[in-house]
Amino acid sequence: MVELAKRLLFLTGNPGVGKTTVLLRIVEALKAEGYRIGGMLSQEVRTGGERVGFEILDLNSGKRGWLAQVNQKNGPRIGRYCVNLEDLENIGAKAIMDAVKDSDVVAVDELGPMELFSDKFREAVRKAVESDKLVAGVVHWKAKDKLVEEVKSREDAELFTVTSENRDKLHEVVLAKALDFLSNI
Repeated sequence: MVELAKRLLFLTGNPGVGKTTVLLRIVEALKAEGYRIGGMLSQEVRTGGERVGFEILDLNSGKRGWLAQVNQKNGPRIGRYCVNLEDLENIGAKAIMDAVKDSDVVAVDELGPMELFSDKFREAVRKAVESDKLVAGVVHWKAKDKLVEEVKSREDAELFTVTSENRDKLHEVVLAKALDFLSNI
C-alpha cells in the first residue's frame, strides 16, 4: 500500500519555543522556491519587554491587525487577553480563505484557543484542510477541540513537535516534506 503524501504539516510545542519562527522559515524558503504563499501568521507584541498582545499578519496582502491584546475591552477573554474577533475574521480568516483560492501553500498560525472563538476562522481552516493545497501551520500544544482533533487525526496530516533542541533545524525537515508534496502535484 502506498503511503498517502502528507499535505497538512503542523508544528506544535510549548509556548515560546519558536513554533512561529520555524513556520516563518518554512514560508520564506517556499517563497524563495517560487511558490505563492498565503494565509496568516500570529506574532507576539511586546512593549517595554512585556507581552501586550498578539498581532495577525496576512502573508499575501501584508495587512496587520490584532488577534488579542491586554487593553482591549470587548471580545472573548483568554487569561489577560481579549480576542479581537473583528480583526481575526476580517484579516486572519480572510487571509486563509484567499490563500485557498489563490496560493500554492496556505499558512495557518495558529490553530489555538484564541482563534477557535471565531466560526469564520474555523470555516476557513476547514476549507484549507479540505482543499488540495499544502497547509503549513501551528497547532496549540494543548488545544482540546473537535476541529483540532479532526485535523491532527487525518491520514494526510503530520505533526512535528518543536523543541529547544530541534528548532534551529526542524524547518529543513518540514520543508523537505513540503517540497516533496509540491513537486508531485
